[in-house]
Amino acid sequence: MMWNELLIRYGELSLKGRNRNVFIRRLKKNMKSALHGLASVTIKDERDRMFLTANDPEEMAEVMERLPKIFGIHSFSPVIKCEPTLEAICETALEVVGLDETEGKSFKVEIRRTDKSFPYVTNELQQKIGAHVLKNFPELHVKMKKPDILLHVDIRRHVVLLTSKVYPGAGGMPVGSGGKSLLMLSGGIDSPVAGYMMMKRGVEIHAIHFESPPFTSELAKQKVMDLAEKLSAFGTSIHLHVIPFTEIQQIIANKIPDGESMTTTRRLMMQIADRVREEIGALGIVSGESLGQVASQTLESLTAINEVTSTPVLRPLIALDKIEIIEIAKQIDTYEISIRPYEDCCTIFTPARPKTKPKLKRVKHFESFTDFEPMIEEAIQERRIYKLPRIQEDMFTDLL
Repeated sequence: MMWNELLIRYGELSLKGRNRNVFIRRLKKNMKSALHGLASVTIKDERDRMFLTANDPEEMAEVMERLPKIFGIHSFSPVIKCEPTLEAICETALEVVGLDETEGKSFKVEIRRTDKSFPYVTNELQQKIGAHVLKNFPELHVKMKKPDILLHVDIRRHVVLLTSKVYPGAGGMPVGSGGKSLLMLSGGIDSPVAGYMMMKRGVEIHAIHFESPPFTSELAKQKVMDLAEKLSAFGTSIHLHVIPFTEIQQIIANKIPDGESMTTTRRLMMQIADRVREEIGALGIVSGESLGQVASQTLESLTAINEVTSTPVLRPLIALDKIEIIEIAKQIDTYEISIRPYEDCCTIFTPARPKTKPKLKRVKHFESFTDFEPMIEEAIQERRIYKLPRIQEDMFTDLL
């Protein structure tokens, strides 16, 4: 027997009140985006469940691969439908239980009744279905806690759904239900993880990356594009804004003392990111900073960097250590991309002894000798924007 329908259970969406339909519509939209190219797939949403069908077995297998990455889904199950009669339920239960190895296994029947008019109470149904299963599979035995086979029977108004499989979803909220933010994507291990964590909370992500050719290579930029594409699998497409930063970095290296140069670099990146954020209508900036990891990630440094903007700067990794961040990077499959050995603009021009406790007054003093404004404006105007995932092999630039 081949499954051709999935029952999808909502995660935190179930806790929403009158706005629940807004979240459900967003989840459905994200699912259609994530399942693009699968022509036989149809999705039907209801208040407490969503149903997905695929008439092509290969496409159903592909659905099972993609679905666990979509935020807003608590779990999903392949189901068999039958008529809402006791006889049909009992016969279909045999079909579902028979899909598993039964020799020496334990089982339990679990009932969910959406239709309260069904002419049996829950305990009575469990006994009747369980007895029918035991009669046909005498090698099975009943176990109430942690059975090997848990037969779920969902009784709805016009149909009954049966399954013994429950697969975990990604949890969280549908991407886009929590507004839009701009992710500072460096190409290292941390920033993709930060983007993933914000997407899990429903935030739509655009990304910004700073490049400094010829000091950074095309391979370094390709690495960042691959990371953005990897993140796009968790929700919707991602626009990646690539900022030419060479001229600004050279000015900083020549005119700002080594101790303050890293802080100034971050402050100018933040100013550029804030302008792009405003242009695309985002409400926050997401950073992969973790407290105490490098010189620019002390509270003193973060305070000096934040001084250039009043926009909320979201730092979901701030209390995680490197090992925890690496574990998440491996789980979401960005780690192997992030460790490719290509330098980015955060690692070039790095001073030997950056200050961990920069004095804001001193930083602003040295910055005051250079008019960075025209360079900031030029960098924003000359940025290139890429839409991920890529539709074709040839890299395209989709200027907004």
